[in-house]
Parts: sequence; C-alpha cells; structure tokens
Amino acid sequence: MGFLQGVLHNRILLASFWGWLIAQVLKTVIYVVVNKNFNPERLLGDGGMPSSHSATVTALVTSTAFYFGPDTFEFAVSAILALIVMHDAMGVRRETGKQAKAINNIMDWLTEFSSDAPPEEKLKEFVGHSPTQVFFGALLGVIIGIVVCTL
Repeated sequence: MGFLQGVLHNRILLASFWGWLIAQVLKTVIYVVVNKNFNPERLLGDGGMPSSHSATVTALVTSTAFYFGPDTFEFAVSAILALIVMHDAMGVRRETGKQAKAINNIMDWLTEFSSDAPPEEKLKEFVGHSPTQVFFGALLGVIIGIVVCTL
C-alpha cells in the first residue's frame, strides 16, 4: 500500500480530520445564526462553539481506543494529548482572547481622543474556548470517532 493510500485509509487520522472539519462548519453556521452575518474567518479560525480543538483530539482518542484499546500506550498518549489541548484551549488561549478584547477596546478609546493616532490592526479575540464550547466539541469528537470507526 502506498503512502497516500495508507493515509486515506487511516481511520484514526480520518476521524480526527472529520472531527475538525465538522466542528469548523458547525462553528461557522452557529456564528451566522447568532450574529446574522457570514464571516469566512470562522471556517478556519480559532475560538467559538463548538471547539474544533476538542472535537479533533477526542475523535483521535475515541478512534485510538476503538482500534488499540484503552489499556495501550497509543491510547495513553492520545488521551494525555487531548487533556493538554483542551486545558490549553480553556486556559491560556481563552485568557489571550480576553486580553485581546481589552486591548482592542483601549485602542478604540484612544483613537476616539486622538485623530493623529495611526490605525492599529485589531488583535484576534476569537482564540480560546469556554468550558461549554470545549464540552460540546469533545462530545462531537466522541460521536464522530464512533461513527468513523464503525462504518
């Protein structure tokens, strides 16, 4: 079996990819429904509901458990990776988004008072995830992992 054919038949990799893709599409649809406008950055961007980080890594963990079992090295590595990614999405990345929003507000306020101020590029505010976004991303990833492995 060739490399590309091997990649295309790797159910663990496919489950992870589908977890990411479906979460990104759902994130975009939810953004459109809530905000009444389409933002193409949502298709590839970070942050939002559901967490594509969580969907990707939990699809990885679920499919790894399916193929190798929960008592294996492969499962242990993927589970620890998933915990780190989801913790980071709710912690450091979420705080970064909050700080970006505060800095953007300060820059807007300063621009109002000085017409000489050069326009600053806005910082990205969609960076991390709330615990709810991580939970629903993880749930989505488990479902996708099960579906991909049982088809």
